[in-house]
Amino acid sequence: MLRTRVATALVLAAVLLVVLFVLPAPAGSVFFALALLVGAWEWARLAGFHSVPARLAYVLATAGLGALTYTATRDVANLHWLLTIACVWWGVAVAWLALRPGTVSTLSALLAGQLVLVPTGIAIDHLLVSQPLASGNALLMCMMLIVWAADIGAYFVGRRFGRLKLAPAVSPNKTWEGVIGGALLAVLVGVLEARWLGVPTAPYMGLVLVVVFASIVGDLTESMFKRVRGLKDSGTLLPGHGGVLDRVDSITAAAPFFVLGLSWLGIGG
Repeated sequence: MLRTRVATALVLAAVLLVVLFVLPAPAGSVFFALALLVGAWEWARLAGFHSVPARLAYVLATAGLGALTYTATRDVANLHWLLTIACVWWGVAVAWLALRPGTVSTLSALLAGQLVLVPTGIAIDHLLVSQPLASGNALLMCMMLIVWAADIGAYFVGRRFGRLKLAPAVSPNKTWEGVIGGALLAVLVGVLEARWLGVPTAPYMGLVLVVVFASIVGDLTESMFKRVRGLKDSGTLLPGHGGVLDRVDSITAAAPFFVLGLSWLGIGG
């Protein structure tokens, strides 16, 4: 199992490097959009849809909403409004996780999926296409490295020192010790990124911590929907990892905060 997981991770890493640093930016944006549509297919299952027509209809609805949103957010003001709405949604998700984690209806799950997937695609497109080519790719990679560092740090520190459960009703294996370990590793990565990008370290560290917190919420939120439906994974596309949502759940929450934060720091548009 571990060998399969590592092999899949290496293939995914190679594909990501090609997408970010070999393909032209618009092609990279299309790649991530298609990946999120696969995520929509999986999310329909989390909402309780099992038939192919129903799940396909949800994918098409997501694509349609994404296209309309894409057109509207060519205006930067509208982009910021969309990302702000997405950030507010993640605040609602925190309350949902804390107060009613077992209360998920089909309608609420379907709406949540749109609030999760569409802003993520728009945020990633903005980084790749609206920024200068090199910096856009670099910024997207920076966001992913922060999320991955938080995940890796949480996994290993949680396994070794974890005692205090973070959200036992949703994800019993996650601990507060893991959160701290993940945050520390992410901050270390963030310090290196700030020097690489040539931006002030202290403000960037604030953004890193926000992204770490958001990534945890994204992970827990998908876990909540899976737990309610009695699912271990969102899908089976990625051997050893589950589905696409299982790999991007943290990124879906991190992306709106990261892009807005870059704007406030004067790094992104």
